[in-house]
Amino acid sequence: MKVVSTNIGNSRTVVWNKEEVTTGIFKNPVDEPIYLGTEDVVDDSVIDRKYHGGVDKACYIFSTDHYPDWQARYPYLEWSYGMFGENLTIKGLDEQKIRIGDIFDLGEAKVQVSEPRQPCFKLNIRFNSKETIKQFVAYQRSGCYLRVIKPGMVENGDKMTLIESNPESLTVFETFKLIFSKNKSQELVNRALADPFLAESTKEKFRES
Repeated sequence: MKVVSTNIGNSRTVVWNKEEVTTGIFKNPVDEPIYLGTEDVVDDSVIDRKYHGGVDKACYIFSTDHYPDWQARYPYLEWSYGMFGENLTIKGLDEQKIRIGDIFDLGEAKVQVSEPRQPCFKLNIRFNSKETIKQFVAYQRSGCYLRVIKPGMVENGDKMTLIESNPESLTVFETFKLIFSKNKSQELVNRALADPFLAESTKEKFRES
């Protein structure tokens, strides 16, 4: 896997459903490296820390492999990497192979997969469509959030190299599918709840379901 774009967002206020909403989802590629801190990416806008940023959501990554499908779905948008609000756009990222708790070297940083991305209404804002969240859930390729075990700089061309796998954990794909499944497998829910590497916020969703 390889970093093809580093992306930073600035705070932007837009009108959505006749209300003003401030968001940091509008991210754009930058030429310089970005610094992954333990709770966020330095100089990136994080507006609502209840749902974004923090130890379990310090950095969001998404795959270049999914872009063509979405570009075909929204051909009228002006496309660039960072469209999904990701800090890093990664070539070769596969949610069906990456597991919760997997640890990677990523540029100068060392990171751990904590949970899949669960879309909020601001993804609809970014795509200017009330259907995007539903489409994203149905697509089931979510990208994932990272814990930053060792802070450091990351730049375009850096490799994302697996250094420690957690075979007992669910994959990112399995976890995302389980979150949004109406008829959840109790066996998989139990595995998720017992996983020491899965973000607590996601575990809480399983407890509530």
